[in-house]
Amino acid sequence: MTTLADRVVAALRANHDTLSALVPNLSDAQLKGRSGAAEWTLADALSHLGSGAEISRKPIAIAAGEHVDAEDNQAVWARWNAASPADQAAGFVKYNAAYLDTVDGLSAEQRDLPINTGILPEPVSLAVALGLRLNEVANHAWDVRVGVDPSATLEPGSAELLLELFGGPMAFLLGFAGKPDQLEQEVRLAIPGGGITITDTVTVADVDDPTATFEGPAEAVVRLLTGRLGAEHAAGVSVTGNVTLDELRKVFPGY
Repeated sequence: MTTLADRVVAALRANHDTLSALVPNLSDAQLKGRSGAAEWTLADALSHLGSGAEISRKPIAIAAGEHVDAEDNQAVWARWNAASPADQAAGFVKYNAAYLDTVDGLSAEQRDLPINTGILPEPVSLAVALGLRLNEVANHAWDVRVGVDPSATLEPGSAELLLELFGGPMAFLLGFAGKPDQLEQEVRLAIPGGGITITDTVTVADVDDPTATFEGPAEAVVRLLTGRLGAEHAAGVSVTGNVTLDELRKVFPGY
């Protein structure tokens, strides 16, 4: 039986394969060019993903009984920041592959172990630990790809999974990322396959009697929730009802 964790690993692998095919063909000029993250170059985004793979692998490996280096996160980031753009790009491929190899190598018993991510107050399931990584990888992979192809979209399978996770075990992320106080009215937004309710909190779940409708693919919904649905990347997307797309962008400024 395919578990949630299995599905997330497959989505992580899909993003890895796409970026691994793209990275060797990027020129130095492209690596130094602007990514979908306004303040980052493509190399910056790849460096963030590479250092994130290195850091995120450790708690999973520790839970599985592996001895890992005790280098702290600040030192890891400093090492990556000091690397050249080409080395940052190549490093992403290496360390992200190592992350996936670690996950793929877990036994059935190890997959049931709690993971202490180091960033949350309590240990989480493997599915949530992987989901947190997918949220990072899928969005920053888009940041990289859109820097090369302005029409790039979020990987569709990843988008559907992230909406499922936001409506379930990763609902807490919207508590950090959403700014519902930017709206003066309650919004029940119909989206493909579900809905988003914005009151004093943000919730991804089916909505009854929607007050507004989001017209566009699921991947665009995820980009909205993560601050990546700017006007230049919103072709074919519209919102009707008691809220505008510009107002929603203020609720979800991104990260």
